[in-house]
Amino acid sequence: MSITLRVLDGADRGKTFDNLPLPVTIGREEGNSIQLNDERISRFHIKIQEDNSKFILTDLESTNGTKVNGDEIRLRILRYGDLVSLGRSLLLFGTEDQIAERLAQIRGRDDHSDVLLADGGTKDDQAAPLDFEIHWNSDPDIQATLHSLQQPELPESLSPCQAAQLSELVEYLHLRVGDLLTTGKAVDEQGEQMLLEQRHWQNLVDLQARLSDYLRKITEPPEME
Repeated sequence: MSITLRVLDGADRGKTFDNLPLPVTIGREEGNSIQLNDERISRFHIKIQEDNSKFILTDLESTNGTKVNGDEIRLRILRYGDLVSLGRSLLLFGTEDQIAERLAQIRGRDDHSDVLLADGGTKDDQAAPLDFEIHWNSDPDIQATLHSLQQPELPESLSPCQAAQLSELVEYLHLRVGDLLTTGKAVDEQGEQMLLEQRHWQNLVDLQARLSDYLRKITEPPEME
């Protein structure tokens, strides 16, 4: 498998690294797959590798850390359209076609031929690549769609021990959320407890429901072929 990364901001802005074979390391030192001219980046800052047909980004204990879509991370599954921040550099993961296809999938469409990747351009527009890089950060629709919080998938091909450990972890979270739901009280502003709005309460209920679904999927026996 190979990946494409383009630098949207930083000293190396405008550079595109196409079809890089995995694994890929990024840092300021020679010997990395991508060497960036950024003093705030560690010598070997991050690593991207493939595992079980997914792209895994690992922060290599960098000094200034790594963000994906604005969130501090140590380990993260990368998806097309993700923004990776390290030092003063901002990298976009994926080609235009890959990002457009993912946008179409999120929006529930199969045809992505008219998905806008930049102001006034489509993926078939010859002027789109430059506009795509320049306008990426200022396009709220694309960012909101690609970077919205989505329910993660359960890992596949777990050993019985791994499945049991994951089940134990999810059950612990499920029980703790359940305790909050059964003991939580809404009080006025003069009380010692914080007033919880109905929408936030509903989010807790939804979270417990999702954890219950995870538990069921983890513990149910695999289907016989």
